[in-house]
Amino acid sequence: MPDVKLSFEPIELTDKILSQGSPTPIEVRIAGRNKKQNEEFARKIVGKLSQFDYLRDVQIAQSIQYPVLNVNIDRIRAAQLGVDVNDIARSLIPATSSSRYTEKNMWVDENIGLGYNVQVQVPESQMSSIDDMGQIPVMQNMSRPVLDDVATIDPGTTYGENDNLGAMPILSVTANLQNKDLGTGAKDVKAGLKSLGDLPRGLTIETIGLSQILTETLDSLQSGLLIAIVVIFLMLAANFQSFKVSFVVLSTVPAVLLGAMMLLVITGSTLNLQSYMGIIMSVGVSIANAVLLITNAEQIRKHSGNALEAAKEATSLRLRPILMTSIAMVAGMIPMATGHGEGGGQVAPLARAVIGGLLASTAAALIILPLVFAWVQEKTSTASVSLDPEDRESKYFVTA
Repeated sequence: MPDVKLSFEPIELTDKILSQGSPTPIEVRIAGRNKKQNEEFARKIVGKLSQFDYLRDVQIAQSIQYPVLNVNIDRIRAAQLGVDVNDIARSLIPATSSSRYTEKNMWVDENIGLGYNVQVQVPESQMSSIDDMGQIPVMQNMSRPVLDDVATIDPGTTYGENDNLGAMPILSVTANLQNKDLGTGAKDVKAGLKSLGDLPRGLTIETIGLSQILTETLDSLQSGLLIAIVVIFLMLAANFQSFKVSFVVLSTVPAVLLGAMMLLVITGSTLNLQSYMGIIMSVGVSIANAVLLITNAEQIRKHSGNALEAAKEATSLRLRPILMTSIAMVAGMIPMATGHGEGGGQVAPLARAVIGGLLASTAAALIILPLVFAWVQEKTSTASVSLDPEDRESKYFVTA
């Protein structure tokens, strides 16, 4: 059957829910009042997406060329034979489908009190060709005239499915992914749609489904990570009463991002929801280690006045707690990072991001962080900047 087209829809419940009704990971929706124009641009999009070799099953989701038989009534001839359009319609309905949905008829069994639908329908075996259809009588209780006497029957096509967004007709172009992550696929699809040029007035084209959910989720995670870093910066500034010290603590964050990205690339993992969560987790642990070291270094600096020596001493004092924290978390993530077991491949990027981020941040906290602290706090005064009159270290301290 050369005209048959196959497509494979997702079978996982999670994919179906996240897709919000889209049958495939990639779906492009074309909306416009002109159906012919929608169909034209849908075919252009199919041609554009077919250029990407990793996109499979690229096709228009709706049936736009469903085979039909067009009955063209000769109204003059019908009037001469005393037949109107209503008679022809009432004859065609039971012959081609059933009268069940056009003429409601119920029969109640008085013995058991149950109701049954009664319908009129010509057996399918007796309606198998255009010639059989042309011999349908069009008047009640009369064998003539038949449909061929008052109409012509021609094969044609029509829309097998009409989808509307409100009152706006829409068409969908769907595609599956083969050996490619959804983010790259969505990016290439958007670039392909943009290359189509300016759209006619009243026509809109957008990507929906799983790719839209992915974009919104990753944007939300990026915003959440940035907001978390800003909030942590402000909290540290309030705690240390210094923006410079807060900056020093956050200097390990780039190391977390770099380490997590490198390990994801090495292991062949993608930047997805799980790996983003792993990056956020490793950022939290790395900042906790940095706070542990910088708090001790700042206390030592205030008493000695030498930032470099304070950083060295604080690193030697906090070396064991930082290593214990990082090693324990890395060791706990190794079984998850291997991806073994049912569903292990889905959560493996989280563990890999945590391991890569912690390894890089631990090295940065023990080597780079003390140098940054010494450079930033080298010329900082040891006098307290507190304005609290009850703080004994403040120059504004007031005795009782």
